[in-house]
Amino acid sequence: MNTEYQKFTLGTVITEEQQHFFNRNGFIHFKDFIKPETVSDIIKASEEVQKNWINSAVEKVNGVPIKYGKDLDGTPIVQRFAFINQYSSLLHEFTLDPRLQVLLNLTGPGARIGTDEKDGMVFNHYVNAEQSSFTQMGWHTDGLRDIFHGQKLNPMLNVGIHLSSVKPENGGLRILPGTHKQNLYQMLFRKKYFLDNDADANEVAISPTAGDLTIHDGRLWHRVAQSSVTGEESRRRVIYMPIIAGKYEPKTAESPTAFYQRFAALIK
Repeated sequence: MNTEYQKFTLGTVITEEQQHFFNRNGFIHFKDFIKPETVSDIIKASEEVQKNWINSAVEKVNGVPIKYGKDLDGTPIVQRFAFINQYSSLLHEFTLDPRLQVLLNLTGPGARIGTDEKDGMVFNHYVNAEQSSFTQMGWHTDGLRDIFHGQKLNPMLNVGIHLSSVKPENGGLRILPGTHKQNLYQMLFRKKYFLDNDADANEVAISPTAGDLTIHDGRLWHRVAQSSVTGEESRRRVIYMPIIAGKYEPKTAESPTAFYQRFAALIK
């Protein structure tokens, strides 16, 4: 497992060096995108949404199942929120940060932040405890959903806003650099989707500091490794938002649950 790779600072444009790194590897890491106080505000906002959803027994948002689990003390928590930006004014405002528009240049013309498409702004809360239902996620590509929908593979990037500082032993995002350039057969069959959690000799461990931003190509093979530590030290929070192109396809309360989302039960 490799833990060393070049990290960048996001400015007002995507530089030629940054574009080259992203094109070659299929991911990029920007340091210090948000301040510690913003990290704290976002976590507090998620806890308010969590309280409301638990009290209202929300099962799905715009057709996307909500994943619940238990915290270290056994109290219920939301471990995967979908479209959380639609339930918090602070998180909605965050999606309007003009710096996010700079990231669209990594994709090209027609790109947009998909705040009301796919799963919107997703908030993941991992904790490695006996009662947790969300400690890891097996190998997968985000482009699988387009295949299940019978669509061509449109450009899609996943923007991660990291709210926890993560060392390799804490688990977290693992990627296979360059696999965004694979053919369709490799995209479908290189790994067993979600079932395969094994480490790969070529994987790179993304180890952010709270406040960092990462982007990975939707065609890139990646997984979320389980923490090797338990308890409070294992707690990780991260936001993901899609950058997408192609036909505009917003979701509503009447949207059906996609077939691929039935795999959610395999994520423990």
